[in-house]
Amino acid sequence: MRLRSLLFVPGDRPDRMEKALGSGADALILDLEDAVAPAAKPEARRHVATFVAAHPEANLWVRVNPLDGGETDRDLDAVIGAHPKGLVLPKAEGGASVGELARRLTERGNATAQILAIATETPAAMFQLGTYGGAKRLLGLTWGAEDLPAAIGAATSREPDGRFTPPYELARSLCLFGAAAAGVAPIETVYPAFRDLDGLAAYAARARRDGFTGMMAIHPAQIDVINAAFSPSETELAHACAVVAAFDANPGAGALSLDGRMIDRPHLVQARRVLASAAPG
Repeated sequence: MRLRSLLFVPGDRPDRMEKALGSGADALILDLEDAVAPAAKPEARRHVATFVAAHPEANLWVRVNPLDGGETDRDLDAVIGAHPKGLVLPKAEGGASVGELARRLTERGNATAQILAIATETPAAMFQLGTYGGAKRLLGLTWGAEDLPAAIGAATSREPDGRFTPPYELARSLCLFGAAAAGVAPIETVYPAFRDLDGLAAYAARARRDGFTGMMAIHPAQIDVINAAFSPSETELAHACAVVAAFDANPGAGALSLDGRMIDRPHLVQARRVLASAAPG
């Protein structure tokens, strides 16, 4: 499943859901958690279930509420019959949290929905980022830079120029490595200044450089920039093809020369990853 861009849409705004379908996002995340006030959650569940059922061909995900309250079960009871492609689990605390959500899905007769875990929103979660390997239904890990500072009493997660402060750079890094260790997609967190498209482009380029394979978005205007950042260029594709061809022609080689530079097996792994990221779907 191609997940370069995942656009959040409030679950109580069906008008925005319809518009978001034309945004070009690889997936929509219909939000039943932070974007919806407690009193509006029952209505939001109805809107989300109706919208998902009406668009079975779309890649629609639902962010449910955290597992430690009764809202999660209400979310699942309301929307799982509409068959969303996946669920976004906030405040996940390791593979056990994913396993518990998978259990609740199975209990309700759903065998197909996948899970994207937001893995850094509580202090306890930080110590569980190495436990996601083997978690059932897990497709990816992402992180957040808002709930964690609030949970520990920090004033902010960012420097005045927008860069993350060291504790939150650590959270980002551990999410990236936790996803790699689990063999699932690492998804970068949102860029909140949605009108700053130049800043977004730099942020997304850094994320791809570091190993993230996609990014969440909060506004449709961000989608084209994000999709471009996480799509390989023609130059990258040509180089990746040349690397693969060189090793195909020399299957027993550990290292080769290509365009005046040495390449070895890690370059082949990366080349195959680049080619896979260009594949549709």
